Amino acid sequence: DAAQPPVGHLSKTMKTLYLIRHAKSSWEIPRLADFDRPLNDRGNQDAPEMGKRFAAKGIHPDLLVSSPALRAGETARKIAVAIGYPENEIEFRPGIYLAGIPELLEEIIRLPSETAVVFLIGHNPGLTDLTEYLTGTWVGNIPTCGTACIRMDGESWGLAGRGVGTLQYLDYPKKPFKS
Repeated sequence: DAAQPPVGHLSKTMKTLYLIRHAKSSWEIPRLADFDRPLNDRGNQDAPEMGKRFAAKGIHPDLLVSSPALRAGETARKIAVAIGYPENEIEFRPGIYLAGIPELLEEIIRLPSETAVVFLIGHNPGLTDLTEYLTGTWVGNIPTCGTACIRMDGESWGLAGRGVGTLQYLDYPKKPFKS
């Protein structure tokens, strides 16, 4: 039997992008700058839960990139811990913060071609818009800590564009989990 690559590590000719919206953030301090809002109690529960779901499915990214906003960073770190991804290897990219389709596409195009599986943690409406743009599938709204799994053919992230991806699934904390 030929050795099979571990789940989550696909061939170079297939790319899998997990667009993950940050977990629920706190509004307890009204004057706090948007960038500095932390997770609330539900967000602190949901982020590790989604990480456990990835781990249960054997999904491990080659690269985890995140918005540097506090709520996104906290989400990234909690997911990283749950899946055994080194926290010090998370890439924080300012271009993801509150980005729209053009800015997010630029971030994807810059991903190293040797990576096959990438987690990108950011914000709405950009992530929902990007999911619909890449897949041609209407999703309406990615809930907080929700994940859109998108598969794309090709050896380069530079091929990312309108309709090139296939939506594999949409998962979120309130959706019953099936391993």
